[in-house]
Amino acid sequence: MRARLGDETGTLRREATRAVALVYPSPYHVGMSSLGFQTIYRLLNEVPGWSCERAFLPDDLPAFRAARLPLFTYESERPVSAADVVAISVAYELELGGLFDVLALSGLPVLREERDATHPLVLMGGPLTFSNPLPLGPFADVVALGEAEQLAPEVLALIDGAAAGQSGRAAVLAALAQRPGFWVPSIHGERLPEIVAADDACLPARSQIITPHTELSSMFLIEPARGCSRGCTYCVMRRSTNGGMRLVAPERVMGEVPERARRVGLVGAAVTDHPRLPQILRALVDSGRELGISSLRADRLTDEIVGLLAAGGYRSITFASDGASERMRREVQRGTREKHLLSAAALAAAHGMASVKVYQMVGLPGETDDDLDEMVRTTREMARTIKVVLGISPFVAKRNTPLDGTPFAGVAAIDRKLERIRRGLSGAAEVRPTSARWAWVEYLLAQGGVGAGLAALAAHRAGGAFGDWKRAFAEAETGTGTGRALRVVS
Repeated sequence: MRARLGDETGTLRREATRAVALVYPSPYHVGMSSLGFQTIYRLLNEVPGWSCERAFLPDDLPAFRAARLPLFTYESERPVSAADVVAISVAYELELGGLFDVLALSGLPVLREERDATHPLVLMGGPLTFSNPLPLGPFADVVALGEAEQLAPEVLALIDGAAAGQSGRAAVLAALAQRPGFWVPSIHGERLPEIVAADDACLPARSQIITPHTELSSMFLIEPARGCSRGCTYCVMRRSTNGGMRLVAPERVMGEVPERARRVGLVGAAVTDHPRLPQILRALVDSGRELGISSLRADRLTDEIVGLLAAGGYRSITFASDGASERMRREVQRGTREKHLLSAAALAAAHGMASVKVYQMVGLPGETDDDLDEMVRTTREMARTIKVVLGISPFVAKRNTPLDGTPFAGVAAIDRKLERIRRGLSGAAEVRPTSARWAWVEYLLAQGGVGAGLAALAAHRAGGAFGDWKRAFAEAETGTGTGRALRVVS
């Protein structure tokens, strides 16, 4: 930890009377790649009278447990349990296991009902809240729903009022329950308030710390746009969730990039939909910086854009198809066509790149073998131009999307689909699928209620193997806690 701190630039160290421990339930290299985590870290350190320090799930969890160490912060090596607020960012459903570990390592009761006023207030938030935060209910005192740039400081302001004798812990929670964007499980039950959006003045989110020890080594991250104007029916970031894209002018983007940043990553749900993206890329390349973009859309890639990416250090590009065939992509309102995929591969090859990675999704409702065979044919055609790596994920229906409630295709069915694709692409492309079993677990959590969270805790305590999850959900009688049938095909 001390070696990592020595390699960071931009670390904040602040003396204050009150403290927040900002915790990420995955290891450092994952958490420090999160733009939202870094943004909240900076904003909470700007609140008068408060400091914010980071903690992460240990890299070697068994060794950390064996050493009988409490989870402690990077900046001052202070135990997380000594903070006034423990704020935990949860990105997706399968991080629940890490959530349980960081609470237990901190010496805090994992279950909310077992904590009292002597414990720090446990605040949770993060990308998971855009879809289904209900499984967090048994463990969080309060959950910030949506974009938390303004929500998190509100919590600290109310606690300051409590310290001044204006209220107590229960009154703080009661006050939060009346404010937009806060879910207080002990008061709301499973009734979720609306998610909120931060004021445009808060944009763009940007890195506070640059470090080589991340997924994106030594890269400064900034968002040129927030949200998405597209209507893909499987996606929680579609226009119906956040009101569409909010754009940041190229001049503002460049004005926020520090001189020390030699590698710059543009982050967002639909970066290539920014109408002035070539201007941003050109400014970065002309300043001698390397580039990164979080989300390339094949139908937006032009010779100019791919050329700028190559000039900015790209040796491979990644884009998504997210539908095995044009028919399936039309069904989910995904605008990418076969010609866009073939053009993207050809542009990458023309600019000297070594490979392309294409994200695909299988198991959508109504998908047939003919759709899978079209995916194989299109991939083979791309592979005649350039090396193709196919990343395949099973479809998992999320709440707050038009496909909410759609049954999971089933582990055996997904495995059959993957085998058909592997056979069809043998010798032509590299196939990297994610696990159908863990996609099934993700589905149960994505569609579940607070009972799903309790089932997750039982599975984790039993060892966390796939069989433990199956038993835990079977014993919980689907584990939703809401009466919503999961309709899972096993």
